Amino acid sequence: MGRAFEFRKARKMKRWSAMAKTFTRIGKDIVMAVKEGGPNPDTNARLRAVIQNAKAANMPKDNVARAIKKASDKDTANYKEVLFEGYAPHGIAILVETATDNNNRTVANVRAAFNKCDGTFGTSGSVVFMFDRTCNFRVTSNDSIDLEELELDLLDFEVEEVFQDDDGIIIYAPFDQFGSVQKYLEERELEILSSGFERIPTNTKKLSEEHQKDVEKLLERLEDDDDVQNVYHNMEM
Repeated sequence: MGRAFEFRKARKMKRWSAMAKTFTRIGKDIVMAVKEGGPNPDTNARLRAVIQNAKAANMPKDNVARAIKKASDKDTANYKEVLFEGYAPHGIAILVETATDNNNRTVANVRAAFNKCDGTFGTSGSVVFMFDRTCNFRVTSNDSIDLEELELDLLDFEVEEVFQDDDGIIIYAPFDQFGSVQKYLEERELEILSSGFERIPTNTKKLSEEHQKDVEKLLERLEDDDDVQNVYHNMEM
């Protein structure tokens, strides 16, 4: 197994831990997808992917329908995706993905989190180069799917890893191949259970248990912010 497998295993228990927060984040994804490509999932690949993620998170269909309807209203504010960078204590690189309708508020909150947890709020480009941006898909596993054959078929899309875990078959590919891989899986009628994007550290840094706790204070503070969608770091878990 490669980097993507280990990264996924380490994050699996922490990500989307609170259901209410999960629904809020998916709701923002729906707004951004609808504003970008319209309310019809048949013609909006991004929205189709978000709806799949909503289903995987057990978000009620009525909630999804309401979110799409609300997003279609021209008076509904759009969310802007903004990336923040910095360092946690002990030299751990941090990337914070946000979706915000008030950039000033979000900047202030993220900066305050770094300052209060003895971190350093960085400038654009200060740590992003330490992470590879990838896309991923989780598809239903069944006896008719040969993993080696599937991986060979996906070589044209520069797929980096294909492996199976308790959640199904997981596929990792470069960020810019998302649409191509999504189209291929749909044409093969492989059921996509969820999909998304992640930033995988190129190298990780090992800390003592005591120092890990210092970093985790900052991670928890950032993840509790309503504007924060994802937090990535290069601390070895």
